[in-house]
Amino acid sequence: MGCSPGGGGGGGGASEDTCTNEIKVEDVPIVTYWAWHADSPDTVDAYNESHDDVQICWTNAGQGPDQYTKLSTSLQSGSGAPDIVVIEYDWLSSFIIQDGLVNLSEHGVEEYKDNFTEGAWRDVSSGDSVYGVPTDLGPLGMWYRADIFEQHGIAVPTTWDEYSAAAQQLRDATGGETLIGNFAPNGSGQHYAFLDQAGAVPFDFDSGNQGEIGINVNDEASKKVFEYWLGLVDQGLVGTDEAWTPEFNTKLGTGGYATAVYPAWYNIHIPGFEDADADAQWRAAPVPQWDAANPVHVNWGGSALAVTAQADDPELATRVAAELYEPEDVRQNAVEAGGLFLASPDVIEAEWFQNLEYEFYGGQKVNQDVFVPAALGYEGVTYGPFSQFYYDEQQRLLSEAIAGNLAPSEVADELQKVLESYATEQGFTLK
Repeated sequence: MGCSPGGGGGGGGASEDTCTNEIKVEDVPIVTYWAWHADSPDTVDAYNESHDDVQICWTNAGQGPDQYTKLSTSLQSGSGAPDIVVIEYDWLSSFIIQDGLVNLSEHGVEEYKDNFTEGAWRDVSSGDSVYGVPTDLGPLGMWYRADIFEQHGIAVPTTWDEYSAAAQQLRDATGGETLIGNFAPNGSGQHYAFLDQAGAVPFDFDSGNQGEIGINVNDEASKKVFEYWLGLVDQGLVGTDEAWTPEFNTKLGTGGYATAVYPAWYNIHIPGFEDADADAQWRAAPVPQWDAANPVHVNWGGSALAVTAQADDPELATRVAAELYEPEDVRQNAVEAGGLFLASPDVIEAEWFQNLEYEFYGGQKVNQDVFVPAALGYEGVTYGPFSQFYYDEQQRLLSEAIAGNLAPSEVADELQKVLESYATEQGFTLK
């Protein structure tokens, strides 16, 4: 936007009083920026110190849903939104249908396309439009307790059939004290990755034709995923704790669960479990496959820098977003201090990144071993435009199935019905 410190204007009315960071250069355009990444203070300072033609005014407006609520309110009221905002890939379409985001293809973003992985670029694209500059990814792998598998002579699974067999072995060996893992009814991002790996395509949505949507959540692939996991639940081979709860974290930390099928970014969470086993030996392995001969790499999480419709200078905001993580030292800090798995082939393929040894994981080069191939092999997905409703209804139906009130195939069929009904109520035409 084209305001200077102390001035009002679009993008939330930037001033030195509203910036968390320090404005380094006076009397130049300021771009307002909402982000929650841990590296943001350092990244913004580095940008401002290296630019005398534009400055960033950064604010942490909350993480995920908290920020999205504030953003929606600002968009609906017509003021208060920043120029640039961090939005997770699966939430972009929810703001596209509010006419809240700028199509960056109209402002030169295509010249930066080769700076990002194929999968990340697809995640920010809708039809011929691009609605975000990719920041990070969440390539999926499997964190596991190497000591538990070794103690019981159980091979680390490479396929879902092997995972099921190992689950039975582990329960038999421990009397159920240790289960192989957990199937959280609220694990929305994980479930979407599982569906993608099985070949399901839940949504067909193109911002160029926002009035139409394709919904296909009860196909053979979707039912295969639900039948597999709910089958493990029914056999008592996996837990059903809600994700991100003390109960779930405690079981992971104390050996109640031997695996966490989670992305690269989960590496920063595991060392922080309270009352964790002192001798726990955590390692990372590739996510199990349906067909080991034809691996499918999938993603859970990651975010982009989107430009809001309230930005006074969308072209300037696009350039700032595209170049924010360009310097090598900024990227390295974002990885090592911020915990980001950047969606940049230059980083992913860099020797320093691949050779990073993680002391907590026994010095394992988890990027090289697991997450680099997963990130480079990820092809991207299409998300629907009403993520919250979809996730809430899926959680409700999975909880019903876990309680024994629905069969796995009924979860998919009921979800199809409720999503179709919701879409038509919202004015969409079903493809």
